[in-house]
Amino acid sequence: MTASPTHDMRRWAGRTALITGASSGIGAAVAIRLLAEKMQVVACARRQDRVAAVLAAADPAGEKSLALACDVRDEAAVQGAFAAARARFGGVDVLVNNAGLGHAAPLAEGRVDEWREMLDVNVLGLCICTREALADMRSRGARGQIIHIGSMAGQRVPPGAGLYAATKHAVRALTESLRMELHAAGDPIRVGEISPGFVETGFAAHYHKSAAKAQETYSQFTVLTADDVAEAVVYMLGCPDHVQVHDILMRPSAQGT
Repeated sequence: MTASPTHDMRRWAGRTALITGASSGIGAAVAIRLLAEKMQVVACARRQDRVAAVLAAADPAGEKSLALACDVRDEAAVQGAFAAARARFGGVDVLVNNAGLGHAAPLAEGRVDEWREMLDVNVLGLCICTREALADMRSRGARGQIIHIGSMAGQRVPPGAGLYAATKHAVRALTESLRMELHAAGDPIRVGEISPGFVETGFAAHYHKSAAKAQETYSQFTVLTADDVAEAVVYMLGCPDHVQVHDILMRPSAQGT
């Protein structure tokens, strides 16, 4: 008997992934990579024009992709995104919860609006998207996958990053909680988290509110690229059905913490 391949993305060809925070960085890289793997992609971000530009480069005819404006903090907007995905492609088989942000907002002197934004996007937005994806997948009996893009800040606490790290520790807890819920229900939907260290995206400039500080952060050594993280997404998706990869922790080789 010929052995079946142990890692194969062909199972996902023609199926649909919804990706949040897909206008740049990791989300954009994941969208492009999954289109290359012959998936259909619904890409969401607050700026629909930026998402559309990302998808146009990979799917010029727009046959396999859909760009949507969606702020994950807005429950109605998230529900509308899933409704649009059902109308266009019949439903969502993969959710990549990538939308996230950080502020250098220490507990002793941080601003409440910045704390609240991190909690709303990184935690509550992720929960809303997850709930809607589960409802969509379960309504069709889909053997789906949910992937949370976390952070190494969810594994330890970088100095001065208490609230941001707390949100990423929450993502870690939510991943395991959902795994247990799905297992108890006998549900065929898998869940896993990918936690990268330094990745060269727009994150550091937003976090520090300084392009110079971002350049300093990313020039210390060779950091990860968004494509490196997209490769981890493909690895997690491509595992056979009996394999559930719960956590992928990935750092640049030169990152010590």
